[in-house]
Amino acid sequence: MAGLQQDRRLAMKRALIIGASGGIGAALVAACRARGDEVTGLSRSVDGLEITEEESVAEHVGNQADPFDLVVVATGALEIDGAAPEKTVKGVTKHALMDQFAVNALGPALVLRHAHDLLPRDRRAVFAVLSARVGSIGDNWIGGWISYRSAKAAVNQIVHTSAIELARSHKEAICVSLHPGTVATPFTQKYLGRHPSVAPEQAAENLLNVIDSLTPEQTGQFFDWAGKAVPW
Repeated sequence: MAGLQQDRRLAMKRALIIGASGGIGAALVAACRARGDEVTGLSRSVDGLEITEEESVAEHVGNQADPFDLVVVATGALEIDGAAPEKTVKGVTKHALMDQFAVNALGPALVLRHAHDLLPRDRRAVFAVLSARVGSIGDNWIGGWISYRSAKAAVNQIVHTSAIELARSHKEAICVSLHPGTVATPFTQKYLGRHPSVAPEQAAENLLNVIDSLTPEQTGQFFDWAGKAVPW
């Protein structure tokens, strides 16, 4: 029995979920715990983590003690302070654009700043940031949603660049952007009629399946919920 318990501890992974109180974040926390992972969840509503504030990220993320095998940044916003996605460039405003970049690009960048201290150097580890297919420049054929699209395109560049740098010291680390699909949460409630959606629990299972299949050779890339590469 003692041997089995020791094997289980060795197999147990440590996961850090940023945005753990959100729809996808909470589902990821539950899914990781269900499979036996040791999970640390951080969020603004529960822990006071302000992902757009450098001091708050340093306090809550930078002070984590032990390495994590998995870090997922599951934060994000589609509408901020009532500003809906623009139909055309004529709808762009300074504040809406800057708010999108703060939440969807700056926040993950501040968390990635601490990636070198959060990930182990001697084994496989994954750092995943939830992005969106609409952040793809190559897959954009209809226009609109400029602020949100641009912020997600920016976070994809942040992830890609960070992956290059991380690989120099963490040979087995994987740093990727992930598109979870359209997930039925308050985040997407107003837009669910336009696209097929899945429950947060299914989205979490899909994302973990992709994460589990990734190899270090795939670091710095952008994948959807089914594991298919998304063009930049």
